[in-house]
Amino acid sequence: MSAEAEARPAPTAAFFDLDRTLIRGSANYPLAIAAFRGGHVPWRDLVKDTVNAISFHRKGSTDEGSEALRERILRAVAGIRQSDIIHLTDAIVPGIVRKAIPASMTLLSDARALGQDRIVVSASPIELVSRIAAALGLEGAVATRSELDEQGCYTGHLAGEFCYGAGKVIEIEKLAAERGYDLARSTAYSDSISDLPMMERVGTAVAVNPDRELRELARERGWRIVEIGRKRH
Repeated sequence: MSAEAEARPAPTAAFFDLDRTLIRGSANYPLAIAAFRGGHVPWRDLVKDTVNAISFHRKGSTDEGSEALRERILRAVAGIRQSDIIHLTDAIVPGIVRKAIPASMTLLSDARALGQDRIVVSASPIELVSRIAAALGLEGAVATRSELDEQGCYTGHLAGEFCYGAGKVIEIEKLAAERGYDLARSTAYSDSISDLPMMERVGTAVAVNPDRELRELARERGWRIVEIGRKRH
């Protein structure tokens, strides 16, 4: 290894939560509608997702709500081919990207200017999140992965961690090991106290339109708080 290579600092990343941080509302709701129209989700579950989406838009996520959604998604996709879900996500991603928050797009641009890889980190399915990241021109995505059988169908179980709370830390550490990121010089952006483990794992934390608990903590710790409009245009 040359002296120049040894002196070159390790790369860094900017980890962005998805729902209510980069986009308005939840990315899972459009997926639920598409799954219902495709005959994969019962009408009763769609009603639950509608109510949860309204609550999430107003108040943010809860541990119980996220876990319940995870179980419902796993149950709903069991036996379905991954290619069918990818087909659904390809159809809805343009609409989701149109819900991107302009001020958050500026944060993405700022991170790029600093030379950071921009990574979306979400509890939503990787099939959806990776395509949102690609559509936004970002450098990667970390999300929940479901187990597949030999025929490429979902088994109804997770493959790895549920990418929520402490699970996000495990997944970004895996990515950091693969790409050589220096997490102490990296940044995390989120609106929710549920992402505290991720925000504490990196060197810089930024609260974006934070919920009450995260706002109070950010003020106590001197973290940057970014206020962005919630109004639809």
